[in-house]
Amino acid sequence: MSTPADFLEFVCEQIDFFDNVRYRKMFGEGMIYVNDKPVLLVCDSIVYVKEIPELAELMINAERGIPYDGAREHYILDIENHDLAKEAITILELATPLPKPKKRKES
Repeated sequence: MSTPADFLEFVCEQIDFFDNVRYRKMFGEGMIYVNDKPVLLVCDSIVYVKEIPELAELMINAERGIPYDGAREHYILDIENHDLAKEAITILELATPLPKPKKRKES
């Protein structure tokens, strides 16, 4: 099952208190970016965040799940809980580095 674009748009609307929020469809699922940093993974219309030490206390009672085969366990974020989402994404945005630019192949 894949995540429809309207659900990705809904997730982006829920966190519109951040600047520069966008999504990108990948393999039928999606990644939500804040300030060009990949912070939320959306698979099967479920919002996942990486289990990082900075989130451990905040997400202590959160459900966990595996977003796709071969992935590590992630926290499941209740995106409609605006206070939790804002706090979690603030932490993630600070802890997540910008992706490295891809090198272009020379021909």
